[in-house]
Amino acid sequence: MSERPFNFSAGPAALPEEVLNQVREELLDYRGSGMSVMEMSHRSPEFIEIAEAAEADLRALLGAPDDYRLLFLQGGATTQFAAVPLNLIDGKAVADYVETGSWSTKAIKEAGRYCNVNVAATSAAEGFNQIPPFDAWRLDSAAAYLHICGNETIGGVQFHSYPDCGVPLVADLSSELLSRPIDVTQFGLIYAGAQKNIGPAGLTLVIVHEDLLGRAAAHTPAMLDYAVQAKAGSMSNTPPTFAWYVAGLVFKWLRSLGGLAGIAARNEAKAGRLYDAVDTSNFYHSPVVEADRSLMNVPFTLADPRLDAAFLEGAKARGLTNLKGHRSVGGMRASLYNAVPEAAVTALVDYMNDFERESA
Repeated sequence: MSERPFNFSAGPAALPEEVLNQVREELLDYRGSGMSVMEMSHRSPEFIEIAEAAEADLRALLGAPDDYRLLFLQGGATTQFAAVPLNLIDGKAVADYVETGSWSTKAIKEAGRYCNVNVAATSAAEGFNQIPPFDAWRLDSAAAYLHICGNETIGGVQFHSYPDCGVPLVADLSSELLSRPIDVTQFGLIYAGAQKNIGPAGLTLVIVHEDLLGRAAAHTPAMLDYAVQAKAGSMSNTPPTFAWYVAGLVFKWLRSLGGLAGIAARNEAKAGRLYDAVDTSNFYHSPVVEADRSLMNVPFTLADPRLDAAFLEGAKARGLTNLKGHRSVGGMRASLYNAVPEAAVTALVDYMNDFERESA
């Protein structure tokens, strides 16, 4: 067992120990300022430097062109369920949404308050265990945009390629952003809550093409208007300064590991090892269609669900925490975000093998 337990939480999730140690060192006195970042004015030179460095590092990691604006906002990704249609419907009557699990379902419900939603495809009948095949999608030619959830945290399904749909592609990438390289130019807008791969809860990233700014409906609250936030440098009000600072440290940590290509190789190895353990066993089972399995969230079940409680108790005793599946689906779920080390997966697989052998 490591000095700290291995944390498989789906979010808020593990942060890199190197980042946590730096936060601890700077907590009471940020670089000779005599104060914590938590106490610092967001207008101060010290914080402006933090904010600008974080934005520059994020842009470098993503390879985001200059015509994309990077916003550091509050409210969580769920707030963006409303902000997206308010900003992008642009006088049109309908938006296309693809339903692949719990989070896209919630996005559809919220968007329906502001526009007509065309559910272009859904895997509800299959229990949300797959991505609907692209050739089965029924897009509306009058749609203002197409919305997807790139990775469904609860169900463990993930897009491994993205459609070219002829309208702005909008993606909730909360549980996968910065876990692998993506081509930002495929998207009109990306949003992501921070508490998976980015930083502490309280910060939400929005990456939006500048052509989509200035289209907000007249009744859009100013704090949800992307153009207002972009003009103010994400500081229309006091931003989540401490979360922004920690995210900036995470960005530097990722760059030190070789950027998104480097972290992607680690994440693929971690997920591959765990899926192999599940697939080569008759005791464990993955409910997700293999081609659409998530690299970030790995749900699995035991052959006998009566053993679930014993499995979780034994895991905790070995320093393997937060493995219980979401209450809506049950079973187990191991979230393998960037900061979860390879040693954690090794320890989990070893435990799974031992538990199977002892339960036989």
